[in-house]
Amino acid sequence: MTAWNASAMSTATAFCEAGLAHFRDGRHLDARACYQQALGLDAEHTDAQHLMGLLFLQARQYNEALQWIVRAIQRAPKPEYLASFATILQQYGRCDEALNVLDQAIQLRPDDAELWRQRGDIFVQLARLDQALPSFQHALELNPHHQDALYKSGIVLHKLGRNEEAIACLDLSDSLLPDHGPTLRTRAWVLYCLKRFEDSATDGRRAHQLDPDNAEICNNLGLSLRRLGRNEEALAWFDKAIEIQPRFVDAFDNKLVALFHLHRFDEVFALSDRMTSLGLNSTVTEWNVSLAHLLTGNLEAGWHGHQARLKLPSARHPEFQRPMWLGEENIEGKTILVAADEGLGDTIHFVRYVPMLAERGARVILVVQDPLHRLMSALGGASLCVPRSAMGTLPAFDLHCPISSLPLAFETRLDTIPSGPYLPAPPDSLVQAWDNRLGPRSRLRVGLVWSGDPFHVNDETRSIPLRTLSRILDVDATYVSLQKAPRRHDAAVLRERNDIVDLTADLTDFAETAALIACLDLVITVDTSVAHLAGALGRPTWILLPWTPDYRWLLDRADSPWYPSVRLFRQTKTREYESVLDRVRHELRVLAAAFGH
Repeated sequence: MTAWNASAMSTATAFCEAGLAHFRDGRHLDARACYQQALGLDAEHTDAQHLMGLLFLQARQYNEALQWIVRAIQRAPKPEYLASFATILQQYGRCDEALNVLDQAIQLRPDDAELWRQRGDIFVQLARLDQALPSFQHALELNPHHQDALYKSGIVLHKLGRNEEAIACLDLSDSLLPDHGPTLRTRAWVLYCLKRFEDSATDGRRAHQLDPDNAEICNNLGLSLRRLGRNEEALAWFDKAIEIQPRFVDAFDNKLVALFHLHRFDEVFALSDRMTSLGLNSTVTEWNVSLAHLLTGNLEAGWHGHQARLKLPSARHPEFQRPMWLGEENIEGKTILVAADEGLGDTIHFVRYVPMLAERGARVILVVQDPLHRLMSALGGASLCVPRSAMGTLPAFDLHCPISSLPLAFETRLDTIPSGPYLPAPPDSLVQAWDNRLGPRSRLRVGLVWSGDPFHVNDETRSIPLRTLSRILDVDATYVSLQKAPRRHDAAVLRERNDIVDLTADLTDFAETAALIACLDLVITVDTSVAHLAGALGRPTWILLPWTPDYRWLLDRADSPWYPSVRLFRQTKTREYESVLDRVRHELRVLAAAFGH
């Protein structure tokens, strides 16, 4: 090599280094001028060729980028050139080829965290999350402070349902880059999924400050506030999301739910009409509007809209080849399959219609959740009761009707509700066995349930901590737990108390629970399946209800047209249970004092 060539190469390298600094600082025109000067001195300077390719890549001119980067690779297949080539292949959607190229780069430089991060990105693009995560994690092993790998690990862990691990990664990402909007936006959503609504709202506000024109951030912040019971504040954020993105269906639906929880039902119906006029009505909208109709007593409109549940992503009703019956045709002599399609409480609630089908001359095959099978097998009107686990062996049938569609099929109005009790009484031998375990009946026996399914959409409004419920336990009575699977903090409280009889380990199904309830004088429960069970058995039942209850409890009444033996104790606008429990305690004292007289 001559001295002139060596000098030219050295100068070309200096131009490349200067150009790279310009490129990193966003001064792309200055960077291009430097690269062109480098190439003028040495047309085959591979770094200059690669950097020219990066400029075209940045400008999304992928064909030109490809030409420059391939030229560089042909002379010197460096890992960074291969990584850029893989990026271009990604842009063309040729991800499998990009993986092969990137794997070549990793073989040349296996300790480069950035290459492993890019490998994870490609797997994400291929929707192969279980393979993306190890790549991001390996990048973090090589560089524990790789903020992008931390952030993307958090996203993948969330999508894999591993939210606690996701939060750990996002916390580290935030500590390394405190004002990274995507990290805050993602962490806010993961916190929401973990029901840490206050923390989610805090991150949501920070993310909004960084990205005020992001409608998704506004919508998600509104969701957190709504779950905190701060519906008025939530409305403002849903409106902001709609202002930014005027056809944001989720924001409209969430605004509708906030209005629902504020009992502003006229506005719910008006908003639904507006969405219809804009062509934005969704299945979720139809479902939520149906609940507003049902809660306010307009059952005719409500039951029709209630059918929307069958189209929701969470629908549990299986597909059947036979036609669905909704009351229009004569069913005399026909076999009709009635299958559970919502929760356990819904099945208990709507099974009251089965004898009515039999009265119309139908042979009824009833399919219920396994824990209900033994109890429902003795139900009048059902020719056959099948547990859901045995649905593969169903006999032939002519028609089917989801159990929650029966009120629609029977055109149920408030004045035609078929009220309880309607469940068969538990066998005397089973009742006697439980009675013996409870011992002498010297005081009022009161069954207690304080929480429902933790995954229920309104769990935080309907379930209460056992410690809160304990304010009624100073009334002289025998308290019996009917609470299956208490939450960790409640289980700890239950262990501390010796004034609650806990035999729930032997409540193996609802037949056992029904027999235990038959031994009690009263059941006090939040709105869960036991409330329906006790009401359907005709047992005295007091139900603790949130300010905005499930539709079947209606509004502003202390009784239930569905269950004559039920009394309703409702929250006021304060939306707290302490005052509700004070009313319960007062009524319970009266009942306990009268016991045995």
